[in-house]
Amino acid sequence: MTIHEFGKENEKIVVLIHPALVMWDYFEYVIPLMQDRYHLIIPALPGYDEDMPGDFTSVEKIAAALADWLTGKGITEISCIYGCSMGGAVAARFLADNRIVVQNAVMDGGITPYQFPWIVTRFIAIRDFVLIYIGKLGGIRLLEKAFTSDEYSEDDLKYIEKMLKFISAGTIWRTFDSCNNYDMPEEILTDCPHIEYWYAKTEAKARKRDIEYIKKQFPKTVLRVFDDIGHGGLAALKPELLASELERAIFSNL
Repeated sequence: MTIHEFGKENEKIVVLIHPALVMWDYFEYVIPLMQDRYHLIIPALPGYDEDMPGDFTSVEKIAAALADWLTGKGITEISCIYGCSMGGAVAARFLADNRIVVQNAVMDGGITPYQFPWIVTRFIAIRDFVLIYIGKLGGIRLLEKAFTSDEYSEDDLKYIEKMLKFISAGTIWRTFDSCNNYDMPEEILTDCPHIEYWYAKTEAKARKRDIEYIKKQFPKTVLRVFDDIGHGGLAALKPELLASELERAIFSNL
């Protein structure tokens, strides 16, 4: 897992964790808006890392590896962790592990474990894998039909097409299997005093189960709803809004 850093001279540390089907450069429009004030730490997650080829591992292993890297650098406290979709799953597990002091956390459309019987989760994983793998085989015209919640440019769709060609079938399978079924401790004792869960108004129904789970596991979580955006669309389509909302979340705890 390659770690990318920007603004290393700044005191406040912000960890940004990307969603599935993109690389760490998902945050390319956000970085210049924040690197003058914050030390940004952006991991390229396994399976989505051009510098370290391989398959996706698991939400649990990635959260542990991130904590290992931070402690190895002598970092025991961060100002904020932000994770989008798959990244939100990693952020949730990272909070639950409670190895690093986290002052603020944001899960943007974060995925939570299914609370279904094992056999049901198998069928769901197969369905999700087939859907994305068909997109991998079908190319950009099929993707234009799949990514319709936001108005992505042709360049954006070509980026997604490039990513689908880059990632392996193993990564696709492990991504969905792990994000939908990762383990959480029976008792969560995170010290994080300020947690937010963000979601788009258009995905309120799809995120209902995730919101219920997060509120149960992290009872003091604050919900924030965004209009005129789809799932995971802030970094690519409204980076200024994402940066300002992260800054608001960080300073709301001061």
